[in-house]
Amino acid sequence: MKVKMWVQVLLGSEMLLSLIIFILCVTINIILVGNFFKIRQDLVQSISLISSFCCFFLSLFFWILFDRSTSQYQFALNDFYTSSLSSSLSNILPFDFFLSINQFVISFGIDGISLFFVLLTTFITPLCLLTSYKKGLIRVKEYCLTLLLLELFLIFSFVAVDLIAFFIFFESILIPMFFLIGIWGSRERKIRASFFFFLYTLFGSIFLFFSIFILYYDVGTTNFNILTKCQISLDKELILWLFMYLAFSIKIPTIPMHIWLPEAHVEAPTAGSVILAGLLLKLGGYGFIRVLLTVFSKSTFFFLPLTDTFAIVSIIYASLTTIRQIDMKRIIAYSSVAHMNLVVLGIFSGNIQGIAGSIFLMIAHGIVSSALFFLIGVVYDKYGTRIIYYYGGLVQTMPLFATQLLFFCMANVGLPGTCNFIGELIVFVGLVERNFIILIIAVTGVVLSVLYTMFFCNRIIFGNLNVNYIFIYKDMTFRELAITIPLVFLTLFLGFYPDIIFDTILTSVSMNIEQQNFL
Repeated sequence: MKVKMWVQVLLGSEMLLSLIIFILCVTINIILVGNFFKIRQDLVQSISLISSFCCFFLSLFFWILFDRSTSQYQFALNDFYTSSLSSSLSNILPFDFFLSINQFVISFGIDGISLFFVLLTTFITPLCLLTSYKKGLIRVKEYCLTLLLLELFLIFSFVAVDLIAFFIFFESILIPMFFLIGIWGSRERKIRASFFFFLYTLFGSIFLFFSIFILYYDVGTTNFNILTKCQISLDKELILWLFMYLAFSIKIPTIPMHIWLPEAHVEAPTAGSVILAGLLLKLGGYGFIRVLLTVFSKSTFFFLPLTDTFAIVSIIYASLTTIRQIDMKRIIAYSSVAHMNLVVLGIFSGNIQGIAGSIFLMIAHGIVSSALFFLIGVVYDKYGTRIIYYYGGLVQTMPLFATQLLFFCMANVGLPGTCNFIGELIVFVGLVERNFIILIIAVTGVVLSVLYTMFFCNRIIFGNLNVNYIFIYKDMTFRELAITIPLVFLTLFLGFYPDIIFDTILTSVSMNIEQQNFL
């Protein structure tokens, strides 16, 4: 309580979000100026890492100061105006839409649903920045700049209280991610993969943009709080729902809009794969909860057979496809598709247990999948290949690596005591109330995940050493352990004490979603 009081006195709860954004913006500008004045590479790395850790430390006070008794947005920023933008656009496109934005205020704030996505973003980014200290990395200054831009845009996306602001930063993420894959990717197909990612997401965002345009022209606002109270004609709502579902389902992704994900994961650097799986995929689920459930609740109920069908097909297809993969990153990428579509089933389960469980599972997946991609990056940096047939018996020569890989593989299949187990269990509880047949199919996906994860783990760390291809072995370094040990701690901590998340999100979930006709 004393810590909470002193933080409120020294900073004021309303200044925390401003301070984090200020630190990131200042650091980004320092790197840009540093490129002009030729500041040393190691200094840029240190400044980026320190500022990112400072943001994580400050973001912890969001959780400490958060009022769990209300679903209202907290730590709000309400002074972002768009009058200059609208006046310039009105000269090009003289529609009432742009003229009326002059009276519009873009706001930012944090509620129980967005809080832990912000914490996950500020926690994962400094771990990704630690990968910039490995040998052979090119354009290190630009690499740090790209990661900090991604952190800034992701935070803005999760704290946006307005659909226009959410769309702007949702799209802004494409630019640094495009360069992260295209410049620091691992193979010659990286350019193709970066365009895959960019074009697929941009395609869905076109529909999202037109939905926002129509919604604002019809209702006169895009503020989330106001939209939940507005009446929209059912025919128009059904069309808008389909457009937005397409945009968010590409981000999840669901079958058949998934093709970009394995390609992007395989070609992206380690930090790119971690941000893709740990953070970017969560934007789709967050959009489902924030927009489709709350704003278009009637249409959500109407389209439940559609969402269930796509999610079920995605879980089974992705799980079966994972079994036949030989590239480590493709295995985890397709596994992410299956896990995230289990999240979709939880989101559209129609009860508080399923929705709260899906939010928890997204956080858990962000931790566990990030750790797996970090570990795959460890062996790729040492041996230059991710094909599992070149490996075997690593427990004999890399015991630290083997122990951690086994631990996170167990977490990935939902072993009791890990955070994934809690998320999947609560989602299943929600599905029991919804539809028992859907539950059986979802559990089948979990069984399949045990098969491909155990094959993946057993083939790499057990058996005989494959000395025909690899004959020089090095275990994990201190830097690599510094990246993965915090993830081990969080996986176990949330597995044994999940109430630390549920106590915070349940009020927002119940008060913002249970009042809708969908439930």
